[in-house]
Amino acid sequence: MLVHEAEQFITIMYDELNRSDEEKAQRLEEVASDIKATGTYELTEEELTYGAKLAWRNSNRCIGRLFWQSLHVFDHRHVRTRGEVKEALLSHIAFATNEGRIRPVISVFPEQGVRIWNHQLIRYAGYETTDGVIGDPDSIAFTNECRKLGWEPRFGAFDVLPIVFQIDGEEPTWFDVPPELVVEVDLEHPTFSWFTDLALKWYAVPIISSMKLEIGGIEFPAAPFNGWYMGTEIGARNFADEARYNMLPVIGERMGLDVTKLASLWRDRALVELNEAVLYSYKKAGVSIVDHHTAAQQFKKFEEIEQDHGREITGYWPWLIPPMSPATTHIFHQSYKDEVKKPNFFYQEEHYQK
Repeated sequence: MLVHEAEQFITIMYDELNRSDEEKAQRLEEVASDIKATGTYELTEEELTYGAKLAWRNSNRCIGRLFWQSLHVFDHRHVRTRGEVKEALLSHIAFATNEGRIRPVISVFPEQGVRIWNHQLIRYAGYETTDGVIGDPDSIAFTNECRKLGWEPRFGAFDVLPIVFQIDGEEPTWFDVPPELVVEVDLEHPTFSWFTDLALKWYAVPIISSMKLEIGGIEFPAAPFNGWYMGTEIGARNFADEARYNMLPVIGERMGLDVTKLASLWRDRALVELNEAVLYSYKKAGVSIVDHHTAAQQFKKFEEIEQDHGREITGYWPWLIPPMSPATTHIFHQSYKDEVKKPNFFYQEEHYQK
């Protein structure tokens, strides 16, 4: 199976990069020989880099795939100590944030040994209290694990969680992200002066750290990666979902809408204003973000490019359509084959639940 996965990936890569048949055959022979002798093989740095980019291109749930070739790949397969892992993760945050001009980045750690507990490197804590949930309800379980490890809660609505990781199954290590590395955007609305009274904010970079990267049959359980936010991820999900910060009722009331009748469409009107506030605030702060209409147009360009190269467009429709006004985008009216191609990213069990 590993030989098959390796051959498939190397063939795709070498063909797309217009390498000679002789060079491809030589590399395939080297890989087959290594697998026969040791049971595995090592990706070259070029293969790791191109494979990580292909994983983004093959991500059926991602609307931002037009920019797959711009991914910065940091090869951290050599790290062995806790200090090296910590330094690499902090470097990722700093490089990706780039003072708000977000750069897409992936940091690849050794295929064995390192596991990151966080869903995202930067995320807000959630606390269950007798007066209800404070912070992000989606983070309650992980927040409790952090508290067991000795992290002190502050019981704020936007407390940045520590980063937790393990090496070779040893006791987990945790550390707080230095505040100067965490760029956050305070939300305001271009016309509603009361919006700042809500004291809402969100962080600049969504760095997914719970998925594994697979390239040519080699799995990397620790490979945090990021692009930049699409506005609706924050405005129509993180702040709007009832199981998250659930801000629509508060905003609807502040707008003077009749929140007692669904037919008044108060949810829709509040949702639009919340998402406008997100886009306005990020742009005012100089932090990269894209609205869902522009993102859909970018995805259409991606589809055209892929078709020009003779590659079938794959996608997971329920995730590709934006969570706000999806019917106004071409994606809503399209159908996509949800075929999983490799290299790719895959979900894995939360490590702290094992």
